[in-house]
Amino acid sequence: MSDTLLAQLSERKAAVRDYAIVTAAYWGFTLTDGALRMMVLLHFYRLGYSSFSLALLFLLYEAAGVLANLIGGWLATRYGIARMLAVGMSLQIIGFLLLSLLDPGWTAALSVTWVVIAQGICGVAKDLTKTASKSAIKITADRAQNQGSGQLFKWVAWFTGSKNAMKGVGFFLGGLLLDQLGFAQALWVMAALLGVVLVGVLMFVPRLMGKRDASKTAKEFLAKNRGINLLALARVVLFGARDVWFVVGVPVFLYASGWTFTMVGAFLALWTIGYGLVQALAPQIVRRSDDGLSREVPAARWWSAILAAITAALAVAVGMHAPQLQWVVVFGLVLFGIAFAVNSSVHSYLVLAYAGSEKAAEDVGFYYAANALGRFGGTLLSGLLYQWGGLLWALIASAMMLTACWLVTLALPVVRPKA
Repeated sequence: MSDTLLAQLSERKAAVRDYAIVTAAYWGFTLTDGALRMMVLLHFYRLGYSSFSLALLFLLYEAAGVLANLIGGWLATRYGIARMLAVGMSLQIIGFLLLSLLDPGWTAALSVTWVVIAQGICGVAKDLTKTASKSAIKITADRAQNQGSGQLFKWVAWFTGSKNAMKGVGFFLGGLLLDQLGFAQALWVMAALLGVVLVGVLMFVPRLMGKRDASKTAKEFLAKNRGINLLALARVVLFGARDVWFVVGVPVFLYASGWTFTMVGAFLALWTIGYGLVQALAPQIVRRSDDGLSREVPAARWWSAILAAITAALAVAVGMHAPQLQWVVVFGLVLFGIAFAVNSSVHSYLVLAYAGSEKAAEDVGFYYAANALGRFGGTLLSGLLYQWGGLLWALIASAMMLTACWLVTLALPVVRPKA
Protein backbone atom coordinates (compact mmCIF):
# COMPACT_ATOMS: atom_id res chain seq x y z
CA MET A 1 0.00 0.00 0.00
CA SER A 2 1.46 3.37 -1.04
CA ASP A 3 2.30 6.13 1.41
CA THR A 4 -0.24 8.42 -0.32
CA LEU A 5 -3.07 5.94 0.18
CA LEU A 6 -2.08 5.38 3.81
CA ALA A 7 -2.10 9.14 4.39
CA GLN A 8 -5.58 9.43 2.81
CA LEU A 9 -6.92 6.61 4.97
CA SER A 10 -5.42 8.17 8.09
CA GLU A 11 -6.91 11.58 7.25
CA ARG A 12 -10.32 10.02 6.58
CA LYS A 13 -10.21 8.15 9.90
CA ALA A 14 -9.32 11.38 11.73
CA ALA A 15 -12.17 13.20 9.97
CA VAL A 16 -14.70 10.55 11.04
CA ARG A 17 -13.37 10.72 14.61
CA ASP A 18 -13.71 14.51 14.74
CA TYR A 19 -17.20 14.34 13.24
CA ALA A 20 -18.26 11.83 15.92
CA ILE A 21 -16.78 13.93 18.75
CA VAL A 22 -18.47 17.17 17.61
CA THR A 23 -21.78 15.39 17.07
CA ALA A 24 -21.68 13.80 20.54
CA ALA A 25 -20.82 17.16 22.14
CA TYR A 26 -23.74 18.83 20.39
CA TRP A 27 -26.04 16.02 21.54
CA GLY A 28 -25.18 16.85 25.14
CA PHE A 29 -25.78 20.54 24.57
CA THR A 30 -29.09 19.95 22.76
CA LEU A 31 -30.36 17.63 25.47
CA THR A 32 -30.06 20.39 28.08
CA ASP A 33 -31.32 23.08 25.68
CA GLY A 34 -34.52 21.14 24.91
CA ALA A 35 -35.07 20.48 28.61
CA LEU A 36 -34.66 24.19 29.36
CA ARG A 37 -37.29 25.23 26.80
CA MET A 38 -39.89 22.83 28.19
CA MET A 39 -39.10 23.73 31.80
CA VAL A 40 -39.47 27.49 31.24
CA LEU A 41 -42.67 27.06 29.22
CA LEU A 42 -44.38 24.75 31.71
CA HIS A 43 -43.10 26.46 34.87
CA PHE A 44 -44.33 29.91 33.89
CA TYR A 45 -47.59 28.69 32.34
CA ARG A 46 -48.30 27.00 35.69
CA LEU A 47 -47.70 30.37 37.35
CA GLY A 48 -50.49 31.91 35.23
CA TYR A 49 -48.58 33.69 32.45
CA SER A 50 -50.53 34.44 29.23
CA SER A 51 -49.55 33.05 25.82
CA PHE A 52 -48.03 36.40 24.83
CA SER A 53 -46.08 36.64 28.08
CA LEU A 54 -44.70 33.15 27.47
CA ALA A 55 -43.59 34.20 24.00
CA LEU A 56 -41.82 37.24 25.50
CA LEU A 57 -39.74 34.92 27.70
CA PHE A 58 -38.21 33.43 24.54
CA LEU A 59 -37.85 36.60 22.47
CA LEU A 60 -34.35 37.63 23.55
CA TYR A 61 -33.33 33.95 23.34
CA GLU A 62 -34.23 33.99 19.64
CA ALA A 63 -33.11 37.59 18.94
CA ALA A 64 -29.68 36.95 20.45
CA GLY A 65 -29.24 34.12 17.98
CA VAL A 66 -29.21 36.47 14.99
CA LEU A 67 -26.14 38.35 16.20
CA ALA A 68 -24.57 35.26 17.75
CA ASN A 69 -24.64 33.40 14.44
CA LEU A 70 -23.17 36.29 12.46
CA ILE A 71 -20.40 36.96 14.97
CA GLY A 72 -19.98 33.28 15.85
CA GLY A 73 -19.25 32.31 12.25
CA TRP A 74 -16.55 34.98 12.03
CA LEU A 75 -15.11 34.05 15.44
CA ALA A 76 -15.02 30.33 14.58
CA THR A 77 -13.08 31.17 11.43
CA ARG A 78 -10.74 33.49 13.34
CA TYR A 79 -10.16 31.42 16.50
CA GLY A 80 -11.21 27.89 15.61
CA ILE A 81 -14.28 25.74 16.19
CA ALA A 82 -13.11 24.16 19.46
CA ARG A 83 -12.84 27.54 21.16
CA MET A 84 -16.33 28.58 20.02
CA LEU A 85 -17.81 25.29 21.26
CA ALA A 86 -16.22 25.91 24.66
CA VAL A 87 -17.46 29.52 24.81
CA GLY A 88 -20.99 28.48 23.82
CA MET A 89 -21.22 25.75 26.45
CA SER A 90 -19.75 27.98 29.15
CA LEU A 91 -22.37 30.65 28.41
CA GLN A 92 -25.13 28.04 28.60
CA ILE A 93 -23.96 26.98 32.05
CA ILE A 94 -23.96 30.64 33.17
CA GLY A 95 -27.51 31.01 31.84
CA PHE A 96 -28.66 27.95 33.79
CA LEU A 97 -27.15 29.25 37.00
CA LEU A 98 -28.74 32.69 36.56
CA LEU A 99 -32.16 31.12 36.00
CA SER A 100 -31.72 28.99 39.13
CA LEU A 101 -31.41 32.20 41.19
CA LEU A 102 -34.96 33.27 40.28
CA ASP A 103 -36.80 34.17 43.50
CA PRO A 104 -40.57 33.41 43.81
CA GLY A 105 -40.88 36.54 45.95
CA TRP A 106 -39.87 38.86 43.10
CA THR A 107 -42.46 40.94 41.25
CA ALA A 108 -43.72 39.66 37.89
CA ALA A 109 -41.88 42.44 36.02
CA LEU A 110 -38.56 41.66 37.72
CA SER A 111 -39.00 37.91 37.19
CA VAL A 112 -39.75 38.34 33.49
CA THR A 113 -36.78 40.71 33.04
CA TRP A 114 -34.44 38.28 34.82
CA VAL A 115 -35.64 35.31 32.78
CA VAL A 116 -35.42 37.23 29.48
CA ILE A 117 -31.81 38.24 30.21
CA ALA A 118 -30.83 34.70 31.22
CA GLN A 119 -32.61 33.31 28.16
CA GLY A 120 -30.72 35.81 26.01
CA ILE A 121 -27.43 34.41 27.30
CA CYS A 122 -28.67 30.88 26.54
CA GLY A 123 -29.70 32.04 23.05
CA VAL A 124 -26.18 33.29 22.35
CA ALA A 125 -24.80 30.02 23.73
CA LYS A 126 -27.05 27.89 21.55
CA ASP A 127 -26.22 29.62 18.29
CA LEU A 128 -22.49 29.90 18.92
CA THR A 129 -22.47 26.16 19.57
CA LYS A 130 -24.67 25.34 16.59
CA THR A 131 -22.68 27.45 14.11
CA ALA A 132 -19.41 25.94 15.28
CA SER A 133 -20.78 22.39 15.18
CA LYS A 134 -22.33 22.63 11.71
CA SER A 135 -19.21 24.29 10.33
CA ALA A 136 -17.27 21.29 11.61
CA ILE A 137 -19.46 18.99 9.48
CA LYS A 138 -18.43 20.80 6.29
CA ILE A 139 -14.76 20.70 7.27
CA THR A 140 -14.71 17.04 8.30
CA ALA A 141 -16.68 15.97 5.21
CA ASP A 142 -14.18 17.76 2.97
CA ARG A 143 -11.34 15.98 4.79
CA ALA A 144 -13.02 12.61 4.21
CA GLN A 145 -11.85 12.66 0.61
CA ASN A 146 -13.27 10.83 -2.41
CA GLN A 147 -16.68 10.21 -0.88
CA GLY A 148 -18.59 12.80 -2.94
CA SER A 149 -21.49 15.08 -2.14
CA GLY A 150 -23.53 12.06 -0.98
CA GLN A 151 -21.29 11.73 2.07
CA LEU A 152 -21.84 15.38 2.98
CA PHE A 153 -25.62 14.96 2.69
CA LYS A 154 -25.51 11.84 4.89
CA TRP A 155 -23.40 13.49 7.56
CA VAL A 156 -25.51 16.67 7.58
CA ALA A 157 -28.74 14.66 7.74
CA TRP A 158 -27.53 12.40 10.54
CA PHE A 159 -26.15 15.32 12.54
CA THR A 160 -29.32 17.42 12.16
CA GLY A 161 -31.72 14.52 12.65
CA SER A 162 -30.01 13.05 15.69
CA LYS A 163 -29.73 16.54 17.20
CA ASN A 164 -33.47 17.09 16.91
CA ALA A 165 -34.23 13.63 18.26
CA MET A 166 -32.04 14.52 21.24
CA LYS A 167 -33.99 17.77 21.65
CA GLY A 168 -37.16 15.68 21.90
CA VAL A 169 -35.58 13.62 24.66
CA GLY A 170 -34.68 16.94 26.27
CA PHE A 171 -38.35 18.01 26.24
CA PHE A 172 -39.23 14.87 28.15
CA LEU A 173 -36.25 15.30 30.48
CA GLY A 174 -37.26 18.89 31.22
CA GLY A 175 -40.77 17.91 32.25
CA LEU A 176 -39.46 15.01 34.32
CA LEU A 177 -36.84 17.09 36.15
CA LEU A 178 -39.37 19.87 36.77
CA ASP A 179 -41.81 17.40 38.35
CA GLN A 180 -39.21 15.51 40.37
CA LEU A 181 -36.73 18.19 41.45
CA GLY A 182 -38.33 21.59 40.96
CA PHE A 183 -37.12 24.46 38.81
CA ALA A 184 -33.86 25.50 40.51
CA GLN A 185 -32.55 22.01 41.34
CA ALA A 186 -33.26 20.79 37.81
CA LEU A 187 -31.17 23.66 36.41
CA TRP A 188 -28.25 22.72 38.68
CA VAL A 189 -28.37 19.14 37.40
CA MET A 190 -28.32 20.33 33.78
CA ALA A 191 -25.43 22.73 34.46
CA ALA A 192 -23.41 19.83 35.91
CA LEU A 193 -24.25 17.60 32.92
CA LEU A 194 -23.16 20.25 30.45
CA GLY A 195 -19.99 20.83 32.46
CA VAL A 196 -19.00 17.21 31.78
CA VAL A 197 -19.58 17.74 28.05
CA LEU A 198 -17.49 20.92 28.15
CA VAL A 199 -14.56 19.01 29.64
CA GLY A 200 -14.84 16.49 26.79
CA VAL A 201 -14.74 19.28 24.18
CA LEU A 202 -11.63 20.81 25.75
CA MET A 203 -9.91 17.42 25.82
CA PHE A 204 -10.82 15.90 22.46
CA VAL A 205 -11.79 18.50 19.81
CA PRO A 206 -8.70 19.60 17.80
CA ARG A 207 -7.80 23.16 18.81
CA LEU A 208 -7.14 24.43 15.30
CA MET A 209 -10.16 22.86 13.60
CA GLY A 210 -11.76 25.42 11.25
CA LYS A 211 -9.20 28.16 11.96
CA ARG A 212 -8.67 30.29 8.83
CA ASP A 213 -8.06 33.89 7.81
CA ALA A 214 -11.38 35.57 8.67
CA SER A 215 -12.99 38.31 6.59
CA LYS A 216 -11.38 41.67 7.28
CA THR A 217 -14.28 43.97 6.32
CA ALA A 218 -18.07 43.89 6.67
CA LYS A 219 -18.36 44.02 2.88
CA GLU A 220 -16.19 40.92 2.51
CA PHE A 221 -18.07 39.14 5.30
CA LEU A 222 -21.52 39.82 3.80
CA ALA A 223 -20.51 39.06 0.19
CA LYS A 224 -22.14 35.63 0.02
CA ASN A 225 -22.95 33.80 -3.20
CA ARG A 226 -26.45 33.86 -4.65
CA GLY A 227 -27.32 30.37 -3.46
CA ILE A 228 -26.55 31.15 0.19
CA ASN A 229 -28.41 34.48 0.03
CA LEU A 230 -31.55 32.85 -1.37
CA LEU A 231 -31.35 29.94 1.07
CA ALA A 232 -31.03 32.41 3.94
CA LEU A 233 -34.17 34.21 2.80
CA ALA A 234 -36.04 30.92 2.46
CA ARG A 235 -34.84 29.89 5.93
CA VAL A 236 -36.30 33.03 7.52
CA VAL A 237 -39.83 32.23 6.37
CA LEU A 238 -39.44 28.45 6.73
CA PHE A 239 -38.63 28.57 10.44
CA GLY A 240 -40.96 31.48 11.04
CA ALA A 241 -43.71 29.28 9.59
CA ARG A 242 -42.89 26.48 12.01
CA ASP A 243 -42.57 28.52 15.18
CA VAL A 244 -45.56 30.77 14.52
CA TRP A 245 -47.86 27.92 15.55
CA PHE A 246 -45.52 25.44 17.24
CA VAL A 247 -43.87 27.50 20.02
CA VAL A 248 -47.00 28.72 21.84
CA GLY A 249 -50.04 27.75 19.77
CA VAL A 250 -49.76 23.95 19.79
CA PRO A 251 -48.91 23.43 23.51
CA VAL A 252 -51.58 25.92 24.69
CA PHE A 253 -54.20 24.56 22.25
CA LEU A 254 -53.66 20.98 23.41
CA TYR A 255 -53.67 21.98 27.09
CA ALA A 256 -56.88 23.96 26.54
CA SER A 257 -58.36 20.85 24.86
CA GLY A 258 -57.99 18.91 28.11
CA TRP A 259 -54.50 17.47 27.82
CA THR A 260 -52.28 17.39 30.93
CA PHE A 261 -48.78 18.90 31.06
CA THR A 262 -47.35 15.38 30.94
CA MET A 263 -49.38 14.52 27.83
CA VAL A 264 -48.37 17.75 26.08
CA GLY A 265 -44.70 17.30 26.95
CA ALA A 266 -44.70 13.62 25.93
CA PHE A 267 -46.39 14.35 22.60
CA LEU A 268 -44.02 17.19 21.72
CA ALA A 269 -41.07 15.02 22.75
CA LEU A 270 -42.24 12.15 20.52
CA TRP A 271 -42.97 14.56 17.67
CA THR A 272 -39.50 16.08 17.88
CA ILE A 273 -37.80 12.67 18.11
CA GLY A 274 -39.77 11.47 15.07
CA TYR A 275 -38.94 14.69 13.27
CA GLY A 276 -35.26 14.08 13.94
CA LEU A 277 -35.43 10.49 12.71
CA VAL A 278 -37.04 11.61 9.44
CA GLN A 279 -34.31 14.22 9.02
CA ALA A 280 -31.66 11.54 9.46
CA LEU A 281 -33.40 9.43 6.78
CA ALA A 282 -33.64 12.31 4.28
CA PRO A 283 -30.74 11.03 2.12
CA GLN A 284 -32.78 7.85 1.53
CA ILE A 285 -35.94 9.85 0.72
CA VAL A 286 -34.40 12.46 -1.59
CA ARG A 287 -32.85 11.29 -4.85
CA ARG A 288 -29.26 12.48 -5.04
CA SER A 289 -27.20 13.62 -7.99
CA ASP A 290 -23.52 13.33 -8.80
CA ASP A 291 -23.14 17.11 -8.85
CA GLY A 292 -24.96 17.49 -5.51
CA LEU A 293 -27.50 20.06 -6.74
CA SER A 294 -29.44 19.07 -9.87
CA ARG A 295 -31.82 16.77 -7.95
CA GLU A 296 -31.47 18.26 -4.48
CA VAL A 297 -32.62 21.80 -5.44
CA PRO A 298 -35.86 20.56 -7.11
CA ALA A 299 -36.44 18.46 -3.98
CA ALA A 300 -36.29 21.62 -1.85
CA ARG A 301 -38.91 23.21 -4.11
CA TRP A 302 -41.16 20.16 -4.05
CA TRP A 303 -41.13 19.72 -0.27
CA SER A 304 -41.75 23.44 0.29
CA ALA A 305 -44.89 23.19 -1.83
CA ILE A 306 -46.07 20.12 0.11
CA LEU A 307 -45.54 21.95 3.41
CA ALA A 308 -47.58 24.94 2.27
CA ALA A 309 -50.42 22.66 1.12
CA ILE A 310 -50.51 20.70 4.42
CA THR A 311 -50.62 23.88 6.51
CA ALA A 312 -53.31 25.49 4.34
CA ALA A 313 -55.47 22.35 4.61
CA LEU A 314 -55.03 22.32 8.38
CA ALA A 315 -56.04 26.00 8.58
CA VAL A 316 -59.22 25.18 6.65
CA ALA A 317 -60.00 22.30 9.05
CA VAL A 318 -59.52 24.56 12.09
CA GLY A 319 -61.56 27.34 10.50
CA MET A 320 -64.45 24.94 9.80
CA HIS A 321 -64.28 23.49 13.35
CA ALA A 322 -63.78 19.95 12.09
CA PRO A 323 -65.07 17.13 14.35
CA GLN A 324 -62.49 15.83 16.85
CA LEU A 325 -60.42 18.92 16.10
CA GLN A 326 -57.64 18.16 18.57
CA TRP A 327 -56.91 14.88 16.77
CA VAL A 328 -57.10 16.57 13.38
CA VAL A 329 -54.46 19.01 14.63
CA VAL A 330 -52.33 16.16 15.96
CA PHE A 331 -52.53 14.29 12.64
CA GLY A 332 -51.81 17.49 10.72
CA LEU A 333 -48.80 18.18 12.93
CA VAL A 334 -47.43 14.71 12.19
CA LEU A 335 -47.72 15.29 8.42
CA PHE A 336 -46.24 18.76 8.82
CA GLY A 337 -43.34 17.32 10.81
CA ILE A 338 -42.49 14.73 8.13
CA ALA A 339 -42.49 17.27 5.29
CA PHE A 340 -40.70 19.92 7.36
CA ALA A 341 -38.01 17.46 8.44
CA VAL A 342 -37.13 16.47 4.88
CA ASN A 343 -37.22 20.08 3.70
CA SER A 344 -35.07 21.33 6.57
CA SER A 345 -32.54 18.55 6.02
CA VAL A 346 -32.25 19.38 2.31
CA HIS A 347 -31.77 23.08 3.13
CA SER A 348 -29.10 22.27 5.73
CA TYR A 349 -27.25 20.22 3.12
CA LEU A 350 -27.60 22.85 0.38
CA VAL A 351 -26.04 25.64 2.42
CA LEU A 352 -22.92 23.51 2.92
CA ALA A 353 -22.95 22.50 -0.75
CA TYR A 354 -22.99 26.17 -1.76
CA ALA A 355 -20.47 27.22 0.93
CA GLY A 356 -16.75 27.43 0.35
CA SER A 357 -14.42 25.37 2.52
CA GLU A 358 -12.06 28.24 3.43
CA LYS A 359 -14.68 30.28 5.29
CA ALA A 360 -17.37 27.67 5.84
CA ALA A 361 -18.03 28.90 9.39
CA GLU A 362 -18.78 32.42 8.14
CA ASP A 363 -21.18 31.11 5.48
CA VAL A 364 -22.90 28.83 7.97
CA GLY A 365 -23.12 31.62 10.55
CA PHE A 366 -24.74 33.96 8.01
CA TYR A 367 -27.27 31.29 7.06
CA TYR A 368 -28.19 30.40 10.63
CA ALA A 369 -28.51 34.09 11.52
CA ALA A 370 -31.38 34.02 9.03
CA ASN A 371 -32.66 30.89 10.77
CA ALA A 372 -32.61 32.72 14.12
CA LEU A 373 -34.36 35.74 12.59
CA GLY A 374 -37.15 33.44 11.40
CA ARG A 375 -37.46 31.84 14.83
CA PHE A 376 -37.58 35.28 16.45
CA GLY A 377 -40.37 36.48 14.16
CA GLY A 378 -42.26 33.21 14.50
CA THR A 379 -42.00 33.24 18.30
CA LEU A 380 -43.27 36.83 18.54
CA LEU A 381 -46.15 36.20 16.14
CA SER A 382 -46.96 32.90 17.85
CA GLY A 383 -47.94 34.65 21.07
CA LEU A 384 -49.65 37.60 19.39
CA LEU A 385 -51.65 35.68 16.78
CA TYR A 386 -52.78 32.99 19.21
CA GLN A 387 -53.96 35.64 21.65
CA TRP A 388 -55.79 37.56 18.90
CA GLY A 389 -57.25 34.78 16.76
CA GLY A 390 -56.34 31.41 18.23
CA LEU A 391 -54.68 28.58 16.34
CA LEU A 392 -56.44 29.56 13.08
CA TRP A 393 -54.61 32.86 12.72
CA ALA A 394 -51.29 31.21 13.50
CA LEU A 395 -51.90 28.57 10.81
CA ILE A 396 -52.91 31.14 8.19
CA ALA A 397 -49.70 33.06 8.85
CA SER A 398 -47.71 29.80 8.61
CA ALA A 399 -49.27 28.89 5.24
CA MET A 400 -48.47 32.36 3.87
CA MET A 401 -44.83 32.10 4.99
CA LEU A 402 -44.45 28.64 3.46
CA THR A 403 -45.83 29.87 0.16
CA ALA A 404 -43.17 32.60 0.23
CA CYS A 405 -40.53 29.94 1.01
CA TRP A 406 -41.60 27.92 -2.04
CA LEU A 407 -41.40 31.00 -4.28
CA VAL A 408 -37.85 31.75 -3.08
CA THR A 409 -36.67 28.18 -3.72
CA LEU A 410 -37.77 28.50 -7.35
CA ALA A 411 -34.85 30.91 -7.82
CA LEU A 412 -32.17 28.65 -6.27
CA PRO A 413 -29.23 27.94 -8.63
CA VAL A 414 -28.57 24.35 -9.68
CA VAL A 415 -24.85 24.85 -10.31
CA ARG A 416 -22.14 25.46 -7.74
CA PRO A 417 -20.67 28.96 -7.45
CA LYS A 418 -17.20 29.37 -8.92
CA ALA A 419 -14.42 29.58 -6.34
